[in-house]
Amino acid sequence: VLQNLSQTPVLRELLKEAKIPGTTIKIESPELCMEPQLIKLDQPGPLTLAMHQFVTEMQETKKGVVTPKELFAQVCKKAIRFKGYQQQDSHELLRYLLDGMRAEE
Repeated sequence: VLQNLSQTPVLRELLKEAKIPGTTIKIESPELCMEPQLIKLDQPGPLTLAMHQFVTEMQETKKGVVTPKELFAQVCKKAIRFKGYQQQDSHELLRYLLDGMRAEE
């Protein structure tokens, strides 16, 4: 799930812009025939910052193994069910990660 998210260009760009407080971003979706949405971002929360850090590290080609330790710690704060390294479904992680970042908006 995290590797797929790190290769999503729109998410990478949004995270890059979301890191700067007070930024207004424009979200367009030609596929959904929606009007463009303008969203003013406040200070990014710890989960969003951890996701930005992880995605940035994944994009560095010279970096060896990337461990999402900080991102995982932030996910565990939002969803305690992930503490303890028990087996979890990847779609649950995706849901809690994206819901957690949205809640920080």
